[in-house]
Amino acid sequence: MKKSIHVSVPATSANCGPGFDCLGLALNLCNDFHYTVTDERPGFHLEVEGEGRAWLKPSGRNLAYASFLRVWNEVTDRKRIGISIRMQNRIPQSRGLGSSSTAIVAGVLAASELTGCHFPRERILDYANELEGHPDNVAPAIYGGFTISILEQGRPHTLRIEPAMDLQFIAVVPEQPLSTALARKAIPAQVPHKDAVFNESRTALLVGALLSGRPEYLACALEDRLHQPYRAHLICGMEDAFAAG
Repeated sequence: MKKSIHVSVPATSANCGPGFDCLGLALNLCNDFHYTVTDERPGFHLEVEGEGRAWLKPSGRNLAYASFLRVWNEVTDRKRIGISIRMQNRIPQSRGLGSSSTAIVAGVLAASELTGCHFPRERILDYANELEGHPDNVAPAIYGGFTISILEQGRPHTLRIEPAMDLQFIAVVPEQPLSTALARKAIPAQVPHKDAVFNESRTALLVGALLSGRPEYLACALEDRLHQPYRAHLICGMEDAFAAG
């Protein structure tokens, strides 16, 4: 047996403005993953080009590998296999552009196709959310475009919308990495009610502005009080960037 597949997954920007843990969008920058499964060379073989080449190793903690096995082991009884993954990484890692989500989505999708399951996007999202822990990055990586995601009894649901305006993005990539765990730890467990209302109103305005093609509302609609103020000290230059508009 020898099967191969090539999966391309886009970078994503999540927590868009006030939409903490629910709003995300896909960008036109991709990581590519080439999977080959064989019963001739058991084990995990990894080749990395680009970002992460110096530190990504063929271990069980590798997200592209772990996510593939999560699906493969559940739907097949063929456990003694060889998995080769060649990554072409263009997305900066641990910089807020969803690099980990690309690996998770690639692994789930590759396993879905190579096992012949051909899961719908909703099932891909279920697995990816389970592995990532939240849907805001994996959802746009799967659906593309701009996505609104919620969790209902622990299960993710996503609505994809098409903005009624031509949006272009510039990514300002910090020199120092920032782990998702550290960034989430900076957010308090409770916030003032007025801050929750502030974000609620701006989240609604942001979605409305995108759907109606009203770019003049974007600056106000992207304001936030739930996560950005608490994380600003973790990212050098973030406050200056906001002050500059």
